Amino acid sequence: MKSAMPIGLKLLAIFFAFGACMCALTIGLLLFPGGAFDSLWRLNPEAHAVFQRIGGLSILLMAIVGVACAFAAIGLARNAKWGRWLGILILAVNLVGDLTNAFVQHDLRTLIGLPIAGAMIFYLARRA
Repeated sequence: MKSAMPIGLKLLAIFFAFGACMCALTIGLLLFPGGAFDSLWRLNPEAHAVFQRIGGLSILLMAIVGVACAFAAIGLARNAKWGRWLGILILAVNLVGDLTNAFVQHDLRTLIGLPIAGAMIFYLARRA
Protein backbone atom coordinates (compact mmCIF):
# COMPACT_ATOMS: atom_id res chain seq x y z
CA MET A 1 0.00 0.00 0.00
CA LYS A 2 1.30 3.42 -0.95
CA SER A 3 1.73 5.87 1.92
CA ALA A 4 0.15 9.32 1.72
CA MET A 5 2.38 12.15 0.62
CA PRO A 6 3.32 14.44 3.53
CA ILE A 7 1.44 17.74 3.66
CA GLY A 8 4.77 19.61 3.63
CA LEU A 9 5.66 18.21 0.21
CA LYS A 10 2.18 19.05 -1.10
CA LEU A 11 2.53 22.63 0.13
CA LEU A 12 6.00 22.98 -1.39
CA ALA A 13 4.74 21.58 -4.70
CA ILE A 14 2.01 24.26 -4.65
CA PHE A 15 4.63 26.89 -3.74
CA PHE A 16 6.81 25.98 -6.74
CA ALA A 17 3.77 25.76 -9.06
CA PHE A 18 2.80 29.26 -7.93
CA GLY A 19 6.37 30.39 -8.70
CA ALA A 20 6.10 28.95 -12.20
CA CYS A 21 2.78 30.76 -12.73
CA MET A 22 4.26 34.06 -11.55
CA CYS A 23 7.17 33.63 -13.95
CA ALA A 24 4.71 33.04 -16.81
CA LEU A 25 2.76 36.15 -15.81
CA THR A 26 5.97 38.19 -15.67
CA ILE A 27 6.99 36.97 -19.13
CA GLY A 28 3.57 37.98 -20.45
CA LEU A 29 3.87 41.42 -18.88
CA LEU A 30 7.34 41.85 -20.38
CA LEU A 31 6.30 40.67 -23.84
CA PHE A 32 3.17 42.84 -23.98
CA PRO A 33 3.91 46.12 -22.18
CA GLY A 34 1.08 48.57 -21.77
CA GLY A 35 -1.54 45.83 -21.71
CA ALA A 36 -4.52 45.42 -19.43
CA PHE A 37 -2.45 43.83 -16.67
CA ASP A 38 0.41 46.33 -16.79
CA SER A 39 -0.85 47.90 -13.55
CA LEU A 40 0.42 44.78 -11.76
CA TRP A 41 3.92 46.29 -11.91
CA ARG A 42 2.78 48.63 -9.13
CA LEU A 43 3.13 45.63 -6.80
CA ASN A 44 6.88 45.56 -7.42
CA PRO A 45 8.09 48.63 -9.34
CA GLU A 46 11.75 47.87 -8.51
CA ALA A 47 11.52 44.53 -10.33
CA HIS A 48 9.95 46.26 -13.32
CA ALA A 49 12.83 48.74 -13.47
CA VAL A 50 15.43 45.96 -13.21
CA PHE A 51 13.74 43.89 -15.92
CA GLN A 52 13.66 46.92 -18.19
CA ARG A 53 17.39 47.51 -17.64
CA ILE A 54 18.19 43.85 -18.39
CA GLY A 55 16.07 43.91 -21.54
CA GLY A 56 15.39 40.71 -23.48
CA LEU A 57 17.53 38.64 -21.17
CA SER A 58 14.94 39.14 -18.46
CA ILE A 59 12.49 37.01 -20.45
CA LEU A 60 15.08 34.25 -20.78
CA LEU A 61 15.87 34.45 -17.06
CA MET A 62 12.20 34.25 -16.10
CA ALA A 63 11.69 31.34 -18.50
CA ILE A 64 14.57 29.41 -16.91
CA VAL A 65 13.31 30.10 -13.39
CA GLY A 66 9.73 29.25 -14.38
CA VAL A 67 10.66 25.94 -16.00
CA ALA A 68 12.82 25.02 -13.00
CA CYS A 69 9.93 25.83 -10.64
CA ALA A 70 7.50 23.82 -12.78
CA PHE A 71 9.80 20.79 -12.76
CA ALA A 72 10.32 21.10 -9.00
CA ALA A 73 6.54 21.25 -8.51
CA ILE A 74 6.07 18.14 -10.64
CA GLY A 75 8.89 16.29 -8.90
CA LEU A 76 7.59 17.18 -5.44
CA ALA A 77 4.01 16.25 -6.41
CA ARG A 78 5.34 12.85 -7.51
CA ASN A 79 7.35 12.56 -4.29
CA ALA A 80 10.45 12.04 -6.42
CA LYS A 81 13.92 12.39 -4.98
CA TRP A 82 15.03 14.52 -7.95
CA GLY A 83 12.16 16.92 -7.24
CA ARG A 84 13.38 17.44 -3.68
CA TRP A 85 16.95 18.07 -4.86
CA LEU A 86 15.79 20.48 -7.55
CA GLY A 87 13.73 22.32 -4.93
CA ILE A 88 16.78 22.52 -2.68
CA LEU A 89 18.88 23.90 -5.54
CA ILE A 90 16.30 26.55 -6.43
CA LEU A 91 15.92 27.62 -2.80
CA ALA A 92 19.70 27.73 -2.31
CA VAL A 93 20.12 30.00 -5.35
CA ASN A 94 17.33 32.22 -4.00
CA LEU A 95 19.02 32.30 -0.60
CA VAL A 96 22.30 33.43 -2.16
CA GLY A 97 20.41 36.09 -4.12
CA ASP A 98 18.76 37.37 -0.93
CA LEU A 99 22.14 37.58 0.79
CA THR A 100 23.65 39.37 -2.19
CA ASN A 101 20.82 41.92 -2.27
CA ALA A 102 21.17 42.52 1.45
CA PHE A 103 24.86 43.36 1.22
CA VAL A 104 25.31 44.79 -2.28
CA GLN A 105 22.14 46.88 -2.45
CA HIS A 106 21.91 47.39 1.32
CA ASP A 107 18.33 46.08 1.19
CA LEU A 108 17.90 44.43 4.57
CA ARG A 109 14.28 43.52 3.75
CA THR A 110 15.59 40.60 1.70
CA LEU A 111 16.97 39.00 4.86
CA ILE A 112 13.44 37.85 5.77
CA GLY A 113 13.86 35.22 3.06
CA LEU A 114 16.85 33.60 4.76
CA PRO A 115 15.07 31.78 7.60
CA ILE A 116 12.17 30.88 5.31
CA ALA A 117 14.39 29.41 2.59
CA GLY A 118 16.56 27.79 5.26
CA ALA A 119 13.55 26.07 6.82
CA MET A 120 12.35 24.85 3.41
CA ILE A 121 15.82 23.57 2.52
CA PHE A 122 16.09 21.81 5.89
CA TYR A 123 12.70 20.16 5.38
CA LEU A 124 13.52 18.99 1.84
CA ALA A 125 17.01 17.80 2.78
CA ARG A 126 15.60 15.82 5.67
CA ARG A 127 13.12 14.13 3.33
CA ALA A 128 15.79 13.49 0.68
